[in-house]
Amino acid sequence: MSKISIAAAKAQAQGSCELTGFVRNLRLMKGLAFIDLHDLSGNMQLVVEESSGAAYQAAERLTLESVISVKGELKEKPAKKNDPNPVKDFELLISDLEILSLADANLPIPVLAKADNEANLENRFDWRWLDLRRPEHRQIFQIWTKLEEGFRAQLLQENFTQIYTPCLMSTASETGSEVFEVKYFDKKAYLSQSPQFYKQMAIAAGFEKVFMTGPVFRAEASYTSRHVTEFTGWDFEFANIESHYDIMALEERALISAFAKVKDLGVELEVPTAPFPKLSLAVVKEKLKALGIKSEKDHDLSPEEEREICRIVKEEQGHDFLFVVDYPIAARPFYHMRHADNPGLTKSFDLLYRGLEVTTGAQREHRLDVLEKQAVEKEMNLEELADYLNFFRYGCPPHGGVGIGPARLVMKIAGVENVKEVCFLPRDVKRLRP
Repeated sequence: MSKISIAAAKAQAQGSCELTGFVRNLRLMKGLAFIDLHDLSGNMQLVVEESSGAAYQAAERLTLESVISVKGELKEKPAKKNDPNPVKDFELLISDLEILSLADANLPIPVLAKADNEANLENRFDWRWLDLRRPEHRQIFQIWTKLEEGFRAQLLQENFTQIYTPCLMSTASETGSEVFEVKYFDKKAYLSQSPQFYKQMAIAAGFEKVFMTGPVFRAEASYTSRHVTEFTGWDFEFANIESHYDIMALEERALISAFAKVKDLGVELEVPTAPFPKLSLAVVKEKLKALGIKSEKDHDLSPEEEREICRIVKEEQGHDFLFVVDYPIAARPFYHMRHADNPGLTKSFDLLYRGLEVTTGAQREHRLDVLEKQAVEKEMNLEELADYLNFFRYGCPPHGGVGIGPARLVMKIAGVENVKEVCFLPRDVKRLRP
């Protein structure tokens, strides 16, 4: 007899079977034991009679979250009295029970949690492997899987090549701030803030269309619900574009594909339609000012402003996404292309989803002389940027791309309040364990 999942056993509906799983609940009665067994596919009640001998004796030793292997006979579970809509279910009458791993009796956090015994967030992260045994927490990573599957599927359909860029860099990427410095033999190295430079190198190499998924590091001393120091980034970059609107159109297609895959899980989710609404930053500021919402920065949006403009767009256009376009140069890095007719604005955008920024993208500056000039204006050190600038010295096509924070998307889809809840092992200012 081979082991099968609980879902497969219920589909089998009769006969003998062998199961393995966690003891989620345990009720010992005189001459009878009831065990709720849990595996990835679901739950099943086990019934152990005293007459089974060794199996019953083993059941008496059990603790919650122990791992057991059982053999038995499937029986249809009696329906509850006076249940007007009984659902057909099954239980397993046990003949053999083996304890594979006996759990400590005192669980540090509840796995079968109720409102009155829910662990606080930090305790949950201290015992993350127990916390993730809860189906609703584990489902978050099923959402992750399907979301990335859909994202990748669209890019592969459009002939993108996946690349893998290094996390260790000789110079600080992006602005040079908020980076983790590490000892690298007899040199200094930095953990990558972004694969941006290497994505552009691939374009200069003639790849034309590239994407990647991988870790990103930000040395931000932030304690907000939307920041962590290490997160997963999704990036793509492609050549021969006309403007940043080409980039937005591709991201729309990728996200529609991604959301459709998540929808297949049975998650309550609205799959977006294209085109997504688009507003310039200047128009967004005007709309918010008219509502009396104060602006902390002229060149960027505060979290409150992001929430409010998404609420307005949802009411006016019925859409959960919003592209905010044409940010001023003060809010953007040196490599963003600027408008020829308005050099104070960049060909860039942020994508907001349900009140939260999830993407930054732009057309990049590919002309070496202009790029050097913009770097100097941003007080960047050209010598430190030498390797990057060399990418453009021997010809580079017009191009652009995005960096997506999928954890924020998952956070909103899953309906949780803190981005750390959708990270497998979150890292923040204070947390490096487990």
